[in-house]
Amino acid sequence: MPILTFTSDFGPSDHLVGGVKGEILKLNEGFNIIDITHEIIPYNFMQAAYVCKSIFGNFPAESFHLILVNVFDNDANHLLLIKHEGHYIGIPDNGLITMIIEGVPEQIFALPIPDGTGKTVKNFTRIFIEAFSAILSGVKPERLGAPDVPIREKTLMKPYSTDNYIEGQILMIDRFLNVIVNITKDQFDAQRKGRNFKIVLLRDAFIEKISQHYGEVPEGEKLAFFNESGYLEIAINKGYAAPLFGLGEYSGSGPYLHDKRQYYQTVKVFFE
Repeated sequence: MPILTFTSDFGPSDHLVGGVKGEILKLNEGFNIIDITHEIIPYNFMQAAYVCKSIFGNFPAESFHLILVNVFDNDANHLLLIKHEGHYIGIPDNGLITMIIEGVPEQIFALPIPDGTGKTVKNFTRIFIEAFSAILSGVKPERLGAPDVPIREKTLMKPYSTDNYIEGQILMIDRFLNVIVNITKDQFDAQRKGRNFKIVLLRDAFIEKISQHYGEVPEGEKLAFFNESGYLEIAINKGYAAPLFGLGEYSGSGPYLHDKRQYYQTVKVFFE
């Protein structure tokens, strides 16, 4: 069965996720649908890029990926069919794809939205699944949409650095309230140059060691490590780092969904 991953910002509270799955199976019941997440914070391109960037390597080539995030950010008359590193991606033309892969995809095809077709989630799903199904039947992607079209581009924000420190932006706070920062191990090592460092959380709270896993520190102790996606993560062993260090508290649902300013805070690492 062909693999189809599904990522969205629809949340769990209404019918949209189930409706999209139903539409997929109605058009092609052979897809093995794998949910990545449906709790991407609305309008948070940084979090969406981080989550989507982390998944492709976990699936075999020739997998299909449906990414319905910030679907109506652009009033274009086309959607994007992407082929990149052997994967097929269906995504709106809203700039997110260039953040996910940190550049321009290998192949881009514009799937037309026919005149008179309403710009709805249901219709977009149908266009994507019909294209994916055609590819499975042997149709070349270039027969499905215009190749090499100009697309909207957005850039994944890079950490700011000087000789003495690197400042990263919070990408997301996960369900364990761990803090994920947009500093990769390669960026950290290049800036550190073998020096001692302090990850400053509060005036009197800092971390001076990179751990490999939670068990390296006692329960209740703070730690920093590079997660499976290669990004700096700040946590507390069997505790909650984000609220303790004033970096925001968000569990993925609840009455504060509209206020996400805490995700744009920064974390500094000083070198000495």
